[in-house]
Amino acid sequence: MVKVLIFGLTLRDLLGENEFEVEIQGATTLIKLLEGHPDQFGALAPFMANREVLVSVNKKVGTEESVVRDGDIVKLTHQSRSSHDGVRDIPV
Repeated sequence: MVKVLIFGLTLRDLLGENEFEVEIQGATTLIKLLEGHPDQFGALAPFMANREVLVSVNKKVGTEESVVRDGDIVKLTHQSRSSHDGVRDIPV
């Protein structure tokens, strides 16, 4: 079982929950975990594609290719690409 915690109002409103538990069989990547549960995480796809989600696995910054295992805690946080004034994009 992997615990997925959702941070940021945008993602919480989008997914309707702030915490999920997902059953997995063996190690997988984060992106495969999310893609394997489209009912729960399908709405995240545009945010992941735009690099607007900060990922951490067991308190370590990760990526969509980070390995996730049974018992891990994954945190997904919305990171807007707009600057503080809401006008300019922050360079990636």
